[in-house]
Amino acid sequence: MQDFLARLTRSPLPHDPEAGADIAARFADLAPEARGLLEGTAGCSPFLKSLMEREADWLREALSGTPEAAFEGILAGLVPEAPAATGSALRQAKRRVALLSGLADLGGVWSLEAVTGALTRFADLAVRRALATHLAEEIRRGKIPGAQPGDEEQGAGMVAFAMGKMGAGELNYSSDIDLICLFDESRFAPDDWHEARQAFIRATRKMAAMLNDHTGEGYVFRTDLRLRPDASVTPVCISMEAAERYYESLGRTWERAAWIKARPAAGDLAAGARFQQALRPFVWRRHLDFAAIQDAHDMIRRIREHKGLAGALALDGHNLKLGRGGIREIEFFTQTRQLIAGGRDPDLRQRDTVGGLAALAAKGWVPEPVTAELTGLYRSHRELEHRLQMVQDAQTQILPKTPEDWDRIARFSGEGDTLAFREALFARLDRVTALTEDFFQPGGGEVAPRPSLSEQQREVVRGWRSLPALRSARAQEIFTRLEPEILARLLKAPQPDEAILGFDRFLSGLPAGVQLFSLFEANPTLIDLLADVLTTAPVLGQYLARNAGVLDAVIGGGFFAPWPGTAALAEGLARRLEGEADYEKKLDAARVWMKEWHFRIGVHHLRGLVDAFEAAGQYAGLADAVLAGLWPLVAAEFARKHGPAPGRGAVVLGMGSLGAGRLNAASDLDLIVIYDAAGQEASDGPRPLAARAYFARLTQALVTALSAPMAQGRLYEVDMRLRPSGRQGPVATSFDAFRSYQEGEAWTWEHLALTRARPVAGSAELGDEVERFRQALLAQKAGGAGVARDVAEMRARLRAAKPGQGGLEAKDGPGRLQDIELLAQMLALKAASSARRVEAQIAAGKRAGLIAGPESERLLSAYRLLWRVQCGLRLLAHGPSEPETLGEGARAFLLREAGEEDLDALLSRLEGVVTEAAAIVDAALAG
Repeated sequence: MQDFLARLTRSPLPHDPEAGADIAARFADLAPEARGLLEGTAGCSPFLKSLMEREADWLREALSGTPEAAFEGILAGLVPEAPAATGSALRQAKRRVALLSGLADLGGVWSLEAVTGALTRFADLAVRRALATHLAEEIRRGKIPGAQPGDEEQGAGMVAFAMGKMGAGELNYSSDIDLICLFDESRFAPDDWHEARQAFIRATRKMAAMLNDHTGEGYVFRTDLRLRPDASVTPVCISMEAAERYYESLGRTWERAAWIKARPAAGDLAAGARFQQALRPFVWRRHLDFAAIQDAHDMIRRIREHKGLAGALALDGHNLKLGRGGIREIEFFTQTRQLIAGGRDPDLRQRDTVGGLAALAAKGWVPEPVTAELTGLYRSHRELEHRLQMVQDAQTQILPKTPEDWDRIARFSGEGDTLAFREALFARLDRVTALTEDFFQPGGGEVAPRPSLSEQQREVVRGWRSLPALRSARAQEIFTRLEPEILARLLKAPQPDEAILGFDRFLSGLPAGVQLFSLFEANPTLIDLLADVLTTAPVLGQYLARNAGVLDAVIGGGFFAPWPGTAALAEGLARRLEGEADYEKKLDAARVWMKEWHFRIGVHHLRGLVDAFEAAGQYAGLADAVLAGLWPLVAAEFARKHGPAPGRGAVVLGMGSLGAGRLNAASDLDLIVIYDAAGQEASDGPRPLAARAYFARLTQALVTALSAPMAQGRLYEVDMRLRPSGRQGPVATSFDAFRSYQEGEAWTWEHLALTRARPVAGSAELGDEVERFRQALLAQKAGGAGVARDVAEMRARLRAAKPGQGGLEAKDGPGRLQDIELLAQMLALKAASSARRVEAQIAAGKRAGLIAGPESERLLSAYRLLWRVQCGLRLLAHGPSEPETLGEGARAFLLREAGEEDLDALLSRLEGVVTEAAAIVDAALAG
């Protein structure tokens, strides 16, 4: 305690002997350094003077130990008692906490966070004791159905949420407390619901009165219950179901911001946590929410106009909280950034302002120097706020108006020179404004003139105002500010007419525009990326119109980083799914996540950051991660209803292009599901199923999870036709039946398909066994007579069904991709090779003497060119394109991919390699 006293006496407080003389007499037995402190403090704060007079005996005892021990002693003295005794104990405790925290603050013994943390801890306990006391009375009178004595300590079904600074652990020295009181209606039968509701309303009113009312002993906390939903017409405690309905339908941005800091503080904390989890989609939007910037700016403007604070910065009488450069600007700056990105990144969901700023800096949303500066400014503002409130225990943030009061607050803040104090304070307020104002006014508040357009361009632009995306007044307001910037950037594109037409198609496909326009306004460089996409790959532009949320990933960090690999992708998806409460929300979250990565691959390919083969591997890796993430999710949901999977479970095999690990932007997934019930006839669960039915329905559940259109679209189209017996066979096949079928009944084309089969999800043990069987089967069938004849017949049927069309056709027809892949699979089968990709399969055929070296090289050269064209076209268009239908940007991209100077050269080269490849395939099959 001596160190405590020594630090306090070094605080440059004014010495006012007259004001402090009576206090000094009361503390004659204290150490001299403590006496000086008390005299000086009284000179600045009549409030602290009165506390020291009233709590003299307690303070004398407290000064014999540490401030921390004294504080814990105050809390320990608050135990369950009758209402009158509880109210008296709380008021006494409040006086002592105010005195102790004030002295510890003034002397620099406690940091700002320690002071606000202590005040908040006491507020939590005060609310708990006041609420429990009055709930106990309701329980004793039998007014809460089903509640027993003792239930009051856990709220008996009711919870009080701490909001604002209390929720964040940042209570001011003389702050009020904001509470929202709710009760869990699900705990009560319909006939008991209204009786419980009335009891909770009475308990809430009495709790607030116990804390708020002034008596001869003082008060505990000014208590505000008006942050609850629709406070002008709702009672002081409402049901959680009613609150959730309100927020879902009518909740506003300021209410979202308020719930950032909220936490259950008293009553049924578990029910409170469940409610906050249910409210999470309201507070934390799925997509980056730049529309919140304008909402925050409007709130600041309305507050200033209402309070008469909209003028220029002047210190006398300035509001340190709500005025220009004040505390609220820093809080809104932080909370708005959190609202923008916190839906995507749970690490940003910090309740306190300093913690929120640190998290935003760590994730790149706010520059580190800005965070450091705002954090220092925030702490300085809060410390001055405490000094203002210590003077008279008033909930005020108003700066002094008279020279005498300025001298008092300057000395109270440890500054001997009032003029220097004022100048430093003005500089801090001005700096806060400079750091935050641009963020809240990204458009600068003025509309730039529209750039010059051709008549054709003007005709296109005139139609934009009638589109659904501009249906609302809010969307029109933002777009009016944004349109000149959009047009200016579109006109800078290599093909401006194509860019404007592409933006027209993009805008036409948007169901709504507010969020996206806000995103563009805050991040104008995204318009350049959009123009690039629209002039090069219209299909990708249409994809964007349907899935505009994928643009979040572009500014969310790491969009242009190197490919992380399938394992890292799977971990990322698992983390995303963990944050969702129920099955359908997890499926929707998987769709959002997959679309972001799918878009990323497309943009990287479009911009030449990866080539067609790297993109193909990434598309396949993404599909692998989705299947690996969804299979256990689907299996767990299915097991919840029907019990765990019988036997060893199932393995999902990727077939075709997925099995080969090479997909394009529009690929579907070829899958087979194989299971092993290991003799177990049925599942063991609430609704047991026979093994065969179990795995068939589990497979159907997987297909639904992947392909069903939901709020966020679908993941993939799924093709199960490569399973044994095709469409006629069961969707899931037992391992025994699969082996028997492949060894004795399967056609050659089914063995060819097996050359590319690969386990992608499910039981690793069963997957290993299936892979060993696959390799053994290929060896067994390698010498089969008539393989080449069967392949030739299959090729003829494919040619008749899909002859191919257009000069840029790369997949169907003689000498094209399907032809080459078919031959490669035949070579792998005849060579008994386990290779899955075309290059490795042809190499295996070459080693086995099934194809000559020069022919294999020419075949691979044709394959590489065709794949580049195919992968590029599927990014640019839905299917094969005629050369004349390609825009200039699309042509340039395709020529870059193929390494040709012009389209004629590409078409000529394609014709040559296709003719040559067809001849090689003809010869191989004839041989």
